[in-house]
Amino acid sequence: MGCWMAASAQVQPKKAVLIIVDGIPEEMVLSTPTLNLDRITAQGHYLPSYVGGERGGASETPTISSNGYAATVTGTWGNKNNVYDNSLKAVNYNYPSIFRLYQDAYPEGKTAIFSTWLDNRTKLLGAGLEATNRLRFDYHFDGLEHDTVQYPHDKVSNYIKRIDTHVALEAAKCIAKEAPDLTWVYLQYTDDVSHMHGKSEPFRNGIVFTDALVGLIYDAVRQREEAYQEDWLVLVVTDHGRTPFVYTHHGGQSEAERNTWVVINKEVNNYARNFRVANTDVTPTIAEHMGVSIPDEVAREIDGVSLLSEVDAVNLTCRLIDDRHLFLSWDAVDLNTDATARVSVAFTDRYNTGGRDSYQEVGTVRLKEQSAVVTLPQSASGMVKVLLQTPNHYLNNRVKVMP
Repeated sequence: MGCWMAASAQVQPKKAVLIIVDGIPEEMVLSTPTLNLDRITAQGHYLPSYVGGERGGASETPTISSNGYAATVTGTWGNKNNVYDNSLKAVNYNYPSIFRLYQDAYPEGKTAIFSTWLDNRTKLLGAGLEATNRLRFDYHFDGLEHDTVQYPHDKVSNYIKRIDTHVALEAAKCIAKEAPDLTWVYLQYTDDVSHMHGKSEPFRNGIVFTDALVGLIYDAVRQREEAYQEDWLVLVVTDHGRTPFVYTHHGGQSEAERNTWVVINKEVNNYARNFRVANTDVTPTIAEHMGVSIPDEVAREIDGVSLLSEVDAVNLTCRLIDDRHLFLSWDAVDLNTDATARVSVAFTDRYNTGGRDSYQEVGTVRLKEQSAVVTLPQSASGMVKVLLQTPNHYLNNRVKVMP
């Protein structure tokens, strides 16, 4: 009697593309026809999100473009990545980008960036620098803003509109033909037009235009999925909102400036369904989809959580009651849980300069109680870093001790 073995199910190659469209506030994206964002949402979800860190806390970060990009691609706020404006003069590469994490995990993997701003690759991500382990990109298309012959600059930013178009077309062609494993596309025009016109018909037209460019890229992804059975994660995000009512500027901590959004083509977890997510959640989400195991010392510093797998708690805050007692609060994703979490503290911030911090466990808390007071092993001085280790992930925060 013969026998046979069933063929194992084919493993689908994992791919991801992140698209950042600049400066589109939540109210505008929800009130403007965006047929292509709607197509992606139909495969997954539209998620309200935020930038700017913890308002009034150690992580508060200006709602400026580079700060939003940095939060998205590193999973950390400005107090860690040291991106507080668009100059990018002193980026702290000790907090690795998702591209660095991916390259370290998969040295043979292929990465790509298509950007209407050269500094995203050379300064923000630090391509080729020793500090980023010589981060490389197998495909890149950027720097056209410096070509004033082909793209003469004009006062109404039509040259940026043309560059965005070229960037999106090149991204779509590369995805369709080469299928890089991890890709970032950055499109700028919506920020320029809103600075000029604020909440207006030209701004809405700019959003519709940019949505069409997103559609070109998404079409290429869908072609790859159908032809090669690849498993693509698509994330479209914006980097900041805009000043209330007029929408001409940004940088502050108003809700209109902090409120952003994420469009994702996948099913999401209960956290993403029930809370306003953060742009810092993008990096751990991509890492999970791509099978990137984030080293423990890095995971302890990341300010976001995955939108895909189980999340136990979010929004950890901390304040000192006195020099030996710390009040913690958080939001439990499941109020019926019986799960506990371990609380640890460190009195140094060596990670910030490339070192390691020594954490001491100070107690265990029940997640459904959503707050606790813990006693520190020594009097607080300088800074206290707080780590909450839940069954599925870390949360972190820090409190600065006033002199």
